[in-house]
Parts: sequence; C-alpha cells; structure tokens
Amino acid sequence: MADDDLENVLTGVGPRLRTLRQARGATLSQVSETTGISLSTLSRLESGQRRPTLELLLPLARVYHVPLDELVGAPATGDPRVHPRPFTRYGQTFVPLTRSLGGLHAYKQIMPAGYGGGGRPEQQTHEGYEWLYVLSGRLRLALGEHDLILGAGEAAEFDTRTPHGFANAGERPVEFISIFGPQGERMHVRARPSKNAG
Repeated sequence: MADDDLENVLTGVGPRLRTLRQARGATLSQVSETTGISLSTLSRLESGQRRPTLELLLPLARVYHVPLDELVGAPATGDPRVHPRPFTRYGQTFVPLTRSLGGLHAYKQIMPAGYGGGGRPEQQTHEGYEWLYVLSGRLRLALGEHDLILGAGEAAEFDTRTPHGFANAGERPVEFISIFGPQGERMHVRARPSKNAG
C-alpha cells in the first residue's frame, strides 16, 4: 500500500469509530469501561489526534462487532464480497446492501435510542414503495392514521405516497432492513407450496 493510501485509510478511522459508537447509542465512557482504553485516548482516536494501532483497534472491533478491515476501511483485495460503506443521514446510520442505480434499493438502518423524541413521528410522502424488516429493537411506524410498533422479526410494506414516519420505540438502537422501490416498484415474494399442501 502506498504511503498516501495508508494515510487515507488511517485518516478515515476516527470518523468511522465515532459513527459506529453513536449508531450503537454508546458514550465514550461506556466504550472505555468495556475496552479498558482510556477516555482521553478514545476521544483523541475519534478526533484523529491519535494514530490508531492494532492494540487499540482490536478491542474496538470486538466491542462494535465489526471485522478489523471494515473498522479501518481497508480497500478490498480481490475479495468478491460487497464491502458496503456505512453513512450517516438524518441522525441514523445507513449500510447500503445494493449497488445498482435503478430498481430496488436495500439498506440496513440503525436508529439510535431516543430517535424521534418520544412523540408521534413527523410524516412525509414521496413516490415509491417500501418494505421493512426489523432485526432488533422496536420500531415505531406512523402510517397515515395508524400507529404501529414493530418488534424483531416483524415486517411491514406500504406505498410511500401514504404519509409515514419512523421513531425508535425502545431504549436501545433499533436495526432494520429497508427495501425501497423508487418508482412504486414492489418487491415480489414467491413461496412454493409445501409437499403436504392440497
């Protein structure tokens, strides 16, 4: 790896660490207690004032449940797997699961505890069709006049021209898969009947 590439990888570690910590709703103090890394070291790592080392990154990768190469954002080396780059928008972390420009888009979304402020979520409308599947936590979905709480393993689908909004209905981050069709494109689920059916 060239020196410039190495410097770019190292520069990106701090913001990535902060995003991972905030997505999990953890404070620097909590991460410090869990990893044994001092509060000041963690703060300097996140702000880019401290150069990351393996001794610091390994316990952080464990506590955030991410592979080390994802933590440092190392470039892929011939691995055919997709290496999505998380980004933060509207106070949530989004992990893209698709790379296509058209058709259906899939994301894993991580919504921190307290997102939505506890009241009924503000609703919006736009063209499209959305399908949600909750992985963990509790998601509040305000859909038109309906107010729904979705738990782990529950799914919802709706036309996004119906007013809708989301909030975290629990005390820990909620993680869910969102599949969105921009032009009202719907996801088709096909199931084969069991051999015993009929």
